[in-house]
This record gives sequence, structure tokens and C-alpha cells, in this order.
Amino acid sequence: MAGPGNGSQPDRDALERLIALLGPRLDDARSLLDEATARWRGDRVRVGEGTKQRLQDVAREIGLVTRDEWDDLELRVAQLEHRLRLLEDSDRP
Repeated sequence: MAGPGNGSQPDRDALERLIALLGPRLDDARSLLDEATARWRGDRVRVGEGTKQRLQDVAREIGLVTRDEWDDLELRVAQLEHRLRLLEDSDRP
């Protein structure tokens, strides 16, 4: 006895027609979704970079330094202190 749960030939034919009809559309929908998420990720990165740059510009305008600039200055001061100690040590008898 062929019923809906037994996988009869008419059921299989209907399923195959449905898959043939929807398959390309599902692929198109999946492709569109992939493109949209890729664009959203790219926009998020661009917005993040733009925001960071604007914050750095504002900080610079009000006289603040960035973390990188602070680290560079800290390194320069350490180098100068080291050179000064070397000079002081070479002057001692």
C-alpha cells in the first residue's frame, strides 16, 4: 500500500519537482544572504576604523596623546636616562 509515509512514486515526483523549482531560488537566497553578511562585516570594520580615527583627531585637538605616542615618548625617556647614566658613570674616577 502506497501512502504518504511510504515514499510512493507520486510523492517522490512531487518532491523532486518542488526541489527543482525551489533549489535555484534557495541558492540565490543563500548567495544574497552571504553577500549581505559580508557587506555588514565590512561596514562594521569601516565604521570602527572611522570612529577610531575621529577619536584620535579629537584627542589630538584637545592636546591629548595617543597610547602609541605615549609609548614612544616613554621609550625615548628611558633611552635618554640610560645615556645620562652612562655619561655620569664615565665621569666618575
